Order: sequence, then C-alpha cells, then structure tokens
Amino acid sequence: MPRAGLTADRITAAAADLADEVGFDKVSLSALARQFGVKDASLYSHVRNLQDLRTRIALLAGGEMIDRIAMAVAGRAGKDALAAFADAYREYALEHPGRYAATQIRVDQTVLTDSPALRRTAEITYGMLRAYGLEEPDLTDAVRLLRSTFHGYCALESTGAFGAPRDVRRSWERAVEALHVALENWPGQSLHH
Repeated sequence: MPRAGLTADRITAAAADLADEVGFDKVSLSALARQFGVKDASLYSHVRNLQDLRTRIALLAGGEMIDRIAMAVAGRAGKDALAAFADAYREYALEHPGRYAATQIRVDQTVLTDSPALRRTAEITYGMLRAYGLEEPDLTDAVRLLRSTFHGYCALESTGAFGAPRDVRRSWERAVEALHVALENWPGQSLHH
C-alpha cells in the first residue's frame, strides 16, 4: 500500500530539489527514500524506476523553464523578445543547475508527444523566431543555433570556465546581439545544399 502523503508529483519535486543541491546525475531513489524516511520500495508505487524519475524531473524542469521564458517574452518581438528569452533561459540554468541538466537529457519521443510543456516550448520559440521571417527548414536550424549557443554558454559559465577579466554578463549580452544580427541576416535558400 502506498505511504500516505507520497505522490509521483511530490517525489518528482523533491528529486528536482535534490538535483539542484547535489547534481542531476547524483539523484537516486535511495537518497529520496532517505529524505522521505521510507524504504526504497515505497517509491516504486509512484515511479517505475530511476529513468522514469529522471524523465519526470526533465518534464517538470522544462515546464518551469518555459513558464519563465513565456513571462519574459510576453508582449515583446524581435531583439527585445530574443534578449528576454535568452536572459530567462540563462537565469533558470544558473539558478537551478540540477533541473537545468535534466532538461538536456534525451526523453522518449512518445512521452514528449504528450507533453504540454514541450508543445508550449515549441510554440513560444518558433513564434519568437517567426518574427525574423524564418520558415522551415530555417526555423529548425535557428532553434538549434540558439539552443547550442545558450546551452554552451551556460554550461561554460556554470563551471567558471570563462577566465578572462571581461564581465561574463556583458559577453552574454554581446552574444545575444550577435544572434539577433545573424537571425535578421539569415542566409538565403541559395546557400542550402
């Protein structure tokens, strides 16, 4: 019988908090069971296994992140929307390192298809990029450019890898400005192979 008070959502939220404290890769069912004062087996009434828990953390974090981004970009377009999107992304990644790491894992496609957070992420991201006049396949290419730039920057910043005396925030702002210029001047179809 499931222990009173334990739910999949409560376990997922605790796991996300633990991920931020100790790192996403260090989250275990045993550590969570200890936190709740139960045996590991008690958690299996609510989550199938560690992979299921990791997927749940990824979906929770993805939802939180896109909520923050959506609030930031609301009513904005073009460069203002891009800067607001980028800043909200970076702030979430730096404030919630474990949750953010969860958003980078590969999740089963059937799970993603049913995810309202993923649909919302696509709508907001593609909506912002359409203001630059982009259509497929350029939209997908632009999403990949933004994601790889944002993720790479945040991953490097979070480990203290930027050693130059230049202010990291100022470099971030310049990177976003450069992305805006790239999006406004996206290469035409004649350059596609």
